[in-house]
Amino acid sequence: MPVVFVGHGSPMNAIEDSEFSRAWISVAHSLPQPKLILSISAHWETEGVQATAMPKPRTIHDFSGFPPELFAVQYPASGAPELAQRVRGLLGAKVVTLDQAWGLDHGTWSVLVRMYPQAGIPVVQLSLDRQLKPAEHYKLAGQLAALRAEGVLILCSGNIVHNLRLLEWGDRGLDWAEAFDLKVKRLIEARDHAALVDYPKLGADALRAIPTNEHYLPLLYALALRGPAEPLQFFAEKVTLGAISMRSFRVG
Repeated sequence: MPVVFVGHGSPMNAIEDSEFSRAWISVAHSLPQPKLILSISAHWETEGVQATAMPKPRTIHDFSGFPPELFAVQYPASGAPELAQRVRGLLGAKVVTLDQAWGLDHGTWSVLVRMYPQAGIPVVQLSLDRQLKPAEHYKLAGQLAALRAEGVLILCSGNIVHNLRLLEWGDRGLDWAEAFDLKVKRLIEARDHAALVDYPKLGADALRAIPTNEHYLPLLYALALRGPAEPLQFFAEKVTLGAISMRSFRVG
């Protein structure tokens, strides 16, 4: 299976017809049909690594200030306890705790409701351990590679540029955000994963783009899962609202 990194941006993409929601629909149509989905979302940070293992994960509306129509959205995909156990086996029983409380947050369901609106593919979420350094996340991600041969779509959901304090209403990016987004694109194309892992050394624009790294880390998971000769195709290549990069890509 390919690996997909999605810049998810506003949860309104779940209900609004936008260039981004249309891009997510299009990429889903281009993929082989997954048996299962493993999602790494920016919106689930934990102490230690956790994987959802319940048979029926709830839809989490982890935001405020949006219209009632968005809060009414449910994504009733089933869970996959067997996939959670498989992830635990790959990463280590001492590393992964099986979770029965979380569910699917908007980093997952706001994208999947567009990609797979019938909610017919079971979904497991893997948390981001806030105790790990970026290099440790990258290493951990590489251990999930075997899932791709087992029909599992690994969805990595975050944003390369994500600074809510510097948002500006309008469908364009600030100069520094555009510059950093393009720098990351070029480093991805050059396969310079070491530079992307050690992102604080990329300069002042990196620190503005990544004030906290939970939205950036899913990018590292997707890159770690790219094989040496695998193609990578970008889509939704845009910075919007001043400081949100919607840049996304497919590996494989």
